[in-house]
Amino acid sequence: METPTKLTISDQITEALAEQIVRGELVADEKLRQDHIAKSFNTSHVPVREALLRLEARGLAVSLPRRGVRVAPFDPADMQEIREMRLALEPVALRHSVPRLSAEQRTEAEAARLACDTAKDIVSWEQENRRFHLAILAACGMPRLLAEVGDLQMLSARHLLASYSKNWVERTDRDHAAIMLAIGKKDADAAVAVLQRHLSRLA
Repeated sequence: METPTKLTISDQITEALAEQIVRGELVADEKLRQDHIAKSFNTSHVPVREALLRLEARGLAVSLPRRGVRVAPFDPADMQEIREMRLALEPVALRHSVPRLSAEQRTEAEAARLACDTAKDIVSWEQENRRFHLAILAACGMPRLLAEVGDLQMLSARHLLASYSKNWVERTDRDHAAIMLAIGKKDADAAVAVLQRHLSRLA
């Protein structure tokens, strides 16, 4: 079992701000003020600057001349590119992950699937949906690929929460169940086929 990596203060700031942007709590073009962020995390400006650079790299923030670092604009048209990138990358990761997933990792994926199916609101559902998609890829052995996929899933989540909050209904995801069934049989081809169909439905 791998020892979890301890998050630095910069990691914590990055993840906290990223989730606030995804959920729409920080809106497009809102200024990310270093002094306010540093104060709220009781830290210096150094880890804040590092966190803001990471958010820029992930497509969640932009640095503008004379306007500072701001929440990245939200363009629904970007979703087509995000979908195509996920369709290109996630099947590769899943194909490598399926034969390597440990019993513990399969249990984590199944727990995420069940939590997704029983979620009562879109924010909880989205968090568990993202958790599931990352969990099934966890054993692929390609950290750079996983990092890229994680960023794409976060951008996809931002789009989903901004566009579908009013239309969301509780649901049981049959594709997730089919993927877990294929994983249980170590059938990478079947798991990948379902995932490709699943991702192609993204709006």
